[in-house]
Amino acid sequence: MFPQRLIDGYTTFLHHRLQTERARYHDLAEQGQHPEIMVIGCGDSRVAPETIFDAGPGEMFVVRNIAAVVPPCESDVERSFHGTSAAIEFGVNALEVKHIVVLGHASCGGVAAFANQAAPLSKRDFIGKWMSQIAPVLERVGPQGADRGEWIRQLEWGVVEYSMNNLMTFPAVRERVEAGTLTIHGAYFGVATGVLFMRDPRTGRFEPYQEPA
Repeated sequence: MFPQRLIDGYTTFLHHRLQTERARYHDLAEQGQHPEIMVIGCGDSRVAPETIFDAGPGEMFVVRNIAAVVPPCESDVERSFHGTSAAIEFGVNALEVKHIVVLGHASCGGVAAFANQAAPLSKRDFIGKWMSQIAPVLERVGPQGADRGEWIRQLEWGVVEYSMNNLMTFPAVRERVEAGTLTIHGAYFGVATGVLFMRDPRTGRFEPYQEPA
């Protein structure tokens, strides 16, 4: 049976949001989507980009995977499937987005699993193989110190930077960044606090957002 929670949610959407935004949905169907922002986020159910940024339909092109990891661009595409890379290709080449935001978050299960060397959840260990990409981040951050929480946060921030750097390995991304028509951003969401940290491109530091006085 279809989940009742989804039926209830759709009923609310049908009688409320759809009624107030029917014209927008009609335009999106007729004219297609033209979002200027692409968000690469984690699949964690607590970190929904559309909720965090209060976005409506058609405003953001969102891609989610485990830990918001962007793999480097690979030339050999015959032997494996590239879901995130395909989404980047579409967002940049077809939609011509002007911004790509890599959105990491606190309490990331993927990062924790890698840091803890967690046991595989299946024989194929899809998560372990996926997260093995961030080994260079661990090498850069170094071993755990006295403050484990801070160490984990440094890893989580490091994954955002790793993904930002890997975006530049995609020729179309690099070309548009160098032409000034595309900007890459790093962000980090505190699940418990609701605080959004944004990476300062000048210093490389993640700074909490503060509303203008």
